[in-house]
Amino acid sequence: MHVRRLFSSVRSSKMRHPSMTKLGFRFIVTNCRAVVLPRFGGPEVLEIRPDVKVPDLKPHEVLVRTRAVGEVASIGSSVRSLSVGQDVFGALHPTAVRGTYTDYAILAEDELAPKPPSVSHVDASAIPFAALTAWRALKSTARIAEGQRLLVIGGGGAVGLSAIQLAVAAGCHVSTTCGDQSIDQVLAAGAEQAIDYIREDVEIAIKGQFDAVLDTIGVPETERLGINLLKRGGHYMTLQGEAASISDSYGIAVGIPLSTAILLKKQIQYRYSHGIEYWWTYMRADSEGLDEIRRLSEAGKLKIPVEKTFPITQVREAHEAKDERLIVGKVVLEVD
Repeated sequence: MHVRRLFSSVRSSKMRHPSMTKLGFRFIVTNCRAVVLPRFGGPEVLEIRPDVKVPDLKPHEVLVRTRAVGEVASIGSSVRSLSVGQDVFGALHPTAVRGTYTDYAILAEDELAPKPPSVSHVDASAIPFAALTAWRALKSTARIAEGQRLLVIGGGGAVGLSAIQLAVAAGCHVSTTCGDQSIDQVLAAGAEQAIDYIREDVEIAIKGQFDAVLDTIGVPETERLGINLLKRGGHYMTLQGEAASISDSYGIAVGIPLSTAILLKKQIQYRYSHGIEYWWTYMRADSEGLDEIRRLSEAGKLKIPVEKTFPITQVREAHEAKDERLIVGKVVLEVD
């Protein structure tokens, strides 16, 4: 269970008695409250511990007092772009050992950017993880350009919605598939065509071919659809690559080399059979991407709606609601 994939960040309105020491005129946090995953399992194994040690900062790291986004509490000796007391937002890589279910989180400088002043803490918390995932696919991998055509399969989710808005901002023409409940939302985000995949035959409804396809669903049917709708030289990108599931089954030592071999095989296969590039895509820290995401959010051109917030004391209930699909949209965990 990948805890950090479900929430961009956490929120706290006030500190709840963290342990602190005074050094000159600065207070250094030494312990804080945190949610931990002591063993492999579902939401039922999550525990809230009141006195978890905060590691010492490395030179490039930033200590953030978490809110919906965060307030910088301390910085490492080499940090130059951020200052203590500044509101920031950002996202940790999915494999990060320490998460953000805590009063204080530690992130690298390039994993953070100033929070747009016009965006609320809760709304800002929903943006970075999804938007950076979409950014890596569209900008780092496909290198989309003005005038190109993009198909987003599953545009109603947070990553799909981010991809639509990023592509529209870049001057691309976007088509998307989604459920009926998301049609109005994706059109408002800038998609030129929104297809209800349940009621319509997508292959008949979509006209022409695309320069890039971002598949947020990643089942064999959507993979076939996306690849067949690409121009030669186009890019098919899926969020549902097999690396995570294979690593869960066989462990990282075996899973990573095995999944890499599978990816390479598919890349060669589709390059020769269809003349396209095939990729698995993941979120990663990208200071350039986060800065553009900040600017687009400030301009009102990038929004990810939050459906519900939970207090940290209901962390199990929050995960269960997402796991059981009781809540479709974005969820933010609050630390009160």
